Amino acid sequence: MKKFLNLFVVLLLLALTFIPASSARALGFDDGSGGKVIFGDNFTLAEGETLSGDLVVFGGNVNIEKGATVAGSVVVFGGTITQDGSVTGDVVVFGGMISVGDKAIVKGDAVTIGGQLNVAEGGKIQGESVTNIPAPKIELPNVPTPSTPVTPFVNYESNPLVGGMNVLVCALAVAALAMLVSVFLQPQIERVSQTIVSQPLAAGSFGLLTVFIAPLALVILVVTILLIPVALVAVLLLVLAWLFGVIAIGHEVGERFTKAINQTWAPVLTIGFGTFLLMLVGGSVALVPCVGWLAPFMIGLVGIGGVMLSWFASRQAKGPGMIVPIESIPPAA
Repeated sequence: MKKFLNLFVVLLLLALTFIPASSARALGFDDGSGGKVIFGDNFTLAEGETLSGDLVVFGGNVNIEKGATVAGSVVVFGGTITQDGSVTGDVVVFGGMISVGDKAIVKGDAVTIGGQLNVAEGGKIQGESVTNIPAPKIELPNVPTPSTPVTPFVNYESNPLVGGMNVLVCALAVAALAMLVSVFLQPQIERVSQTIVSQPLAAGSFGLLTVFIAPLALVILVVTILLIPVALVAVLLLVLAWLFGVIAIGHEVGERFTKAINQTWAPVLTIGFGTFLLMLVGGSVALVPCVGWLAPFMIGLVGIGGVMLSWFASRQAKGPGMIVPIESIPPAA
């Protein structure tokens, strides 16, 4: 059977190579070794004749008369084989029938695929007789299936250009808000700014204490459902304190910048520009991995501490509505 499978593969290659694509007429030729390959026609090997080689017929019938000999194999695609002579090789039919006469001899195998095998009494098949075997399995090379291209994911947050644009927009927004607040609360901004300049260590320490105590106080408030609105108000006040403290630091930055360039600007413009410069530099430093967050964090602590110190100082004033001047605030130890 192994010999037959090898012959099957060879015949398929012959079919793909030699079948004409543009002509429908019968065609036959020698295969170069004494055999024949015939397309679309019948073939008869007369009595006493010998074919030295294989016989392959596509779309035709084969008749091997008594006393004729095929010194090879006989393969027919879509036809029948009527054998009364001798075949030294295999006899194979695809989609047809093999008829072995009473005087015929097949020294190889007799195989039909999608056909029939009839052996008369006295006919001899010295090899195997196989009927309707499954088509041989041809293993194809393992070609990897092309996968669908994956759209690359771009993390815009890690893009330095996008991060820089975010910092710039945030700085402009806070600067605009600082200019608006300075129109109504310029004295308070100046007082908080003076407190931070005169006692920066105390302001930072008070801000750090506030940041640590505030979450604990908020948790205690949230535990009691009735105090949830109070907790929300406390969070809002803490955010406003941070924003007001940043604006106060921005006021000092603006003042020092105008003095450095020997200019005198309107207070609103000075506060706005100083806050913009502070947010721009602080935000740019925050883009540095791992340690960049320290700069805006420290600015926020000092700003919150300055606001809280100024508020406590005003509460200690004698009489309602009085504001203690900055000179009355005790210096940091």
